[in-house]
Amino acid sequence: MAILAECPICHVKQSVHNRLCPCGEDLVKAKQSKRVRYWISYRLLGKQRREFVGYSIEEARDAEGKRRSQKRENRIFDIVPEAKMTFTELTKWYLELKSRKTLSSYDRITGCMDHFNEVYGERIINTIKPVDLENYQAKRKEEGRADATVDMEIRIVKTMIKKAFDNGLVGSETIRAFNKVKKLLKRNANTRDRVLSKDEIDALTSLLPPHTRAILFIAIHTGMRKNEILSLTWDKVNLKERMIRLEASDTKDREPRKIPISDELHGLLNSIPKAIHDKHVILYSGKPVRDIRAALVTACKKVGIEYGRFKRGGFILHDARHTFNTNMRRAGVDRSVIMKITGHTTPDMFERYNTVDENDIKQGINQMESFLKQSVDQSVDQGTENISRSKQDGLAVTANLLKLNGGSAWESNPPGTVLAPHTEFEVQEAHQ
Repeated sequence: MAILAECPICHVKQSVHNRLCPCGEDLVKAKQSKRVRYWISYRLLGKQRREFVGYSIEEARDAEGKRRSQKRENRIFDIVPEAKMTFTELTKWYLELKSRKTLSSYDRITGCMDHFNEVYGERIINTIKPVDLENYQAKRKEEGRADATVDMEIRIVKTMIKKAFDNGLVGSETIRAFNKVKKLLKRNANTRDRVLSKDEIDALTSLLPPHTRAILFIAIHTGMRKNEILSLTWDKVNLKERMIRLEASDTKDREPRKIPISDELHGLLNSIPKAIHDKHVILYSGKPVRDIRAALVTACKKVGIEYGRFKRGGFILHDARHTFNTNMRRAGVDRSVIMKITGHTTPDMFERYNTVDENDIKQGINQMESFLKQSVDQSVDQGTENISRSKQDGLAVTANLLKLNGGSAWESNPPGTVLAPHTEFEVQEAHQ
């Protein structure tokens, strides 16, 4: 950091110790007459900056001391206002936050920021407009990026802007520009509905190496996410109580979760040896597993299953979570219980993981036909019962009338014979 003096004639910024400017101006006299402008020069966020601070050396020294203090305390946005701040500078601040660095998606966030800053990195933040973001969407689409990818990049940058807004670094106009941008991907257009059948599960597990087989098995029987399984440690697994307890720091939605251990899963976990040097449940060559994509690709190819998120009918490990969700629903488990196990917080998200296939639809039709058939049978039975009851009522009336006649007609008119109703005169005459 340095203090510079600007010549009032040629406007060259130079050391305050210079008595004579290269242009010939006497700087000593110019300073005495308050014609010299003072600047401070410092490096911030990888860029050299110069800031006008006044017409006296005292003002310049005060400003220099203030900036040194702000840099030392990392209060860089007290130095660089929004009107002068670029997206690259804001990105550097955002990525240095401890809360960002600890995210499992930090590398993805960094990559998205890099793509965005290639286009708008040097733009002043408050000059960005919705049309600029729409142009960015179009540019990324022309480069062959999927709608979901472009939406993700905009969403991540928007999250940074919101964080900056919450900390008073940007104004409402900036965040409003991002809020006006519409998503490219239509609602539920990217929803996956791949569910593994029992035959597919058996075929895959028979070809996978032990550590990958265990990961797939756990995913299908618990609905846990890949990172939750790979980071699972033995202190979270209670085989005696048959319960897996994930802490808030272990889950994507930062909520603790309890997952019951089924009989089959209990047998698998019991068969996994515990390492002395590492507490992770799944190890390969003595080290925690980072990814199993290569093993899944090989096994899927041998079985004849397409692998890949963007392939029609393609399978990825996350589909095991869909499989668990769907199987629980088919088994008749209450939705609230399933959501508690899987960690879904909204019915909409639950439905995204609940796949209804052709077999479910056919079963629904069969249930309706059974219901209708049962309803028709009940109607027929009810009609027969009504006819029988009417017949019995007719016999009762006949019997009562015969009693009034002294039973003389009983022999000539046995039960079941329909008699004409008696008139009041005939009944009175019979009593006489």
